Amino acid sequence: MRKSLCLMGLMGLMGLIAAVLLGTGTLRAQVQLSKLVEGFVKVSAPAVALQHVRVIDGTGAAPAEDQTVVIANGRIRSVGSAASTTPPPGAQALDLSGYTVIPGLVGMHDHLFYPSQLAERASSGPVVLYNEMGFSFPRLYLAGGVTSLRTTGSVEPYTDLSLKKLIDRGETPGPRLHITGPYLEGPGAYTPNMHELADADDAARTVNYWASEGVTSFKAYMHITRAELKAAIEAAHAGGIKVTGHLCSIGFTEAAALGIDDLEHGLFVDTEFDPGKQPDVCPSQQLTGETMAKLDVESAPVQNMIRELVSRHVAVTSTLPVFEISVPGRPPLQARVLDALSAPARIDYLTIRALVGQREHSNALTNLGKEMQFERDFVQAGGLLLAGLDPTGYGGVVAGFGDQREVELLVQAGFSPLEAIHIATQNGAQFLGEADQIGTVAPGKMADLVVIHGNPAANIEDIEKVEIVFKDGVGYDSAKLIESARGAVGLR
Repeated sequence: MRKSLCLMGLMGLMGLIAAVLLGTGTLRAQVQLSKLVEGFVKVSAPAVALQHVRVIDGTGAAPAEDQTVVIANGRIRSVGSAASTTPPPGAQALDLSGYTVIPGLVGMHDHLFYPSQLAERASSGPVVLYNEMGFSFPRLYLAGGVTSLRTTGSVEPYTDLSLKKLIDRGETPGPRLHITGPYLEGPGAYTPNMHELADADDAARTVNYWASEGVTSFKAYMHITRAELKAAIEAAHAGGIKVTGHLCSIGFTEAAALGIDDLEHGLFVDTEFDPGKQPDVCPSQQLTGETMAKLDVESAPVQNMIRELVSRHVAVTSTLPVFEISVPGRPPLQARVLDALSAPARIDYLTIRALVGQREHSNALTNLGKEMQFERDFVQAGGLLLAGLDPTGYGGVVAGFGDQREVELLVQAGFSPLEAIHIATQNGAQFLGEADQIGTVAPGKMADLVVIHGNPAANIEDIEKVEIVFKDGVGYDSAKLIESARGAVGLR
């Protein structure tokens, strides 16, 4: 799973030094990258010194100016002032004056699929299908600075598991993948991509089977019953696996009592405040949207729900980009997003975006603001907020670019740039149980780093100016990865 470019010449000496200095005691296995992957590599020296760089370490602490970050054997060897930190002999030195280094983003709602047939569905209502983006999405996630991700729901779990193996073996570029099993959905699924559970026994069987196949988390979906969710959670927890949920038939407070570990999307999808909500029944999405428009986030019921989640250590995953597209005129239309889309996907996206823009009366902006307020209140109460993009909706939320947009929207929600980066890095690492390896810039951690031309602490939009993404100490060329996926999103 952890890999770096094969070291030559100085590998044995530098690896031994790094192992002793970092206290690892043993050397990590090295992975030979394929010719394909090597074509995207910009920095591949055995030891690298990132000099005169600003460091945002992911903890929420103030940036450290004029630093040198030394990478050796795929890990961060040292971080210190440029004046006092001497690179090891033979290290490749990069003068990064005017640049910022942040930890690799940890995407916590980062599917490997994308919606299709959207323009047709808007006019005639065919079934919704989701196509696997096994070629374009791993490249775009990595290019955008995502070095680790949780798929958070799969429509092709075997494809996802195989992609993970290919990436781990160095045969194709991409982030470190944490594979979520197929959706745990009840009758009423709106896409044939999903299996519909028959009962609680089926839920437990599904969890046990896919856990044996190698998935490391599960996601409950909109029409699951309480009995099915309980059985799934118990089976997953018995194997040390966490369960998250995009729920509708079950409210957040009920799910927390059943032992769920994480809840996706936040207040947008919590139906427990819908009048007339029936047990195990998903209300109409229109009703939920209307309820949210009238809901007072500071009211006692909502605040009590927040306290219940925090007391039970239930995390919440923010996915603001997928909800922003429901607001007329948002997000800003970017050429890089349109360039990544295939021609049919671009037509779909622009067609429906135009229809959204014609809405004279919409609760979308109000509801987006309430979701942002909910996420602030959740964090203020001590909750663990995670970050993702959710590349679904009606399209236009694209791997990598959408992860950057999520960080920008967290700042619009009222978090500082440093807090937003902390949410998108260290918090995800903590939830995945990998905070000792990834999520912050610190000696001994894996060298998963994003080199940004600019200062996102002062201007969060600079987070889009990614030039090099280090994963396991190998520096990938962001622009080359993006170019390789041009016109592929929606196709492959």
